[in-house]
Amino acid sequence: MTDRRDFLRVLGASAVAGALWPKTVFASGADLLTATASIPRIGVQLYTVRGAMQKDGVEVTLARLAQLGFREVEFAGYYGRTGAQIRDTLKANGLTSPSTHVSLEQLKSPEFPALVETAATIGHKWINLAFLVPNDRGSAEKYNAHADVMLAAQAIASKSGITIAYHNHDFEFDKLGDTDGYEILLDRTKDSGIQFEMDLYWMSVAGKDPVAYWTRFPGRFPMVHVKDNAGPPSNDMRPVGSGTINWAALFEQRKLGGIQHFYVEHDNPADPWASLTSSVAYLKALRFT
Repeated sequence: MTDRRDFLRVLGASAVAGALWPKTVFASGADLLTATASIPRIGVQLYTVRGAMQKDGVEVTLARLAQLGFREVEFAGYYGRTGAQIRDTLKANGLTSPSTHVSLEQLKSPEFPALVETAATIGHKWINLAFLVPNDRGSAEKYNAHADVMLAAQAIASKSGITIAYHNHDFEFDKLGDTDGYEILLDRTKDSGIQFEMDLYWMSVAGKDPVAYWTRFPGRFPMVHVKDNAGPPSNDMRPVGSGTINWAALFEQRKLGGIQHFYVEHDNPADPWASLTSSVAYLKALRFT
C-alpha cells in the first residue's frame, strides 16, 4: 500500500476511528505525505498459527513465516522442542524471538527457573504474562497478588538478563472501586524493571488511549501487539490495515512508549496465512514520522 493510499484511508476513516482513539493521536495529512520512518523488523505472535505449529511442525511454520517477510516471532509454547532446537531453527531461518508468552501458573511454578534457562537459550529478552483466567480477575486483591508473583519472577529472571512483562486484554480495565487491574499492575511494579506489552486491539475495545499510558509511564512498553479493529458495535478483530485503528499516528509516538518490537496477531482468523500475508504487506508499506 502506498503512502498516498494510507493518507486517503486516514481521512476516510477518521470519523470512525475517532470513536476509538482521541484526536490527539492523529497525524496531519502533511505529516503522512512526508513520513519516512517504518518498522525495521516486523514480528508475529505464533498463537496466530498455532494450528500450523501443531499440524505442520515448528520448523516448517517458522520457515514459511520467514518467507512472508517476518523477522521476529513471539512464542506461546514450544510444541515439544528444546530450547536449543528452537534456537537453531530460528537461526536457520534468519529469525529472532525477543519474547515468549507464559501463564500465571508458569510464573508461580517451582519450575520457573528452568523456564528462564530455556528462554535464555532461545534468546528471549522478555517473558510475558499472557492472560488471566476469569477466576484470577475481579478484585484489587487478586491484581495485587499477581503483582507479587510478577515481582518474584522478575527477581529470578533478571539474573539471566530477562525481563518480566504483562500482556493486556480488555478486562484489566474493568473498574475496581476507584482503580482497575491495569493501574494496579502498573503502579505496583513501578521501578522494579517490569515492563508491559500493549495489545493495541484490546486497548481499542476497552476505549483506552495508548498514548495516554505511554505519556504517564514512558518507556515501559517495549512490545506491542498489532491487530486491527472493525470498530463498534462488533469490534471484530481484523488483519492490520483493514480496520479503524490509525497505525501511522500511533507509531509516531513509539519512542514515548519505548516500543521496540511490533508483533502482528489475529486470535482466530478464518485463514491465518491470508491474514498474516495481508498484515505484513500493510506494515511493510506503512510510513510514519
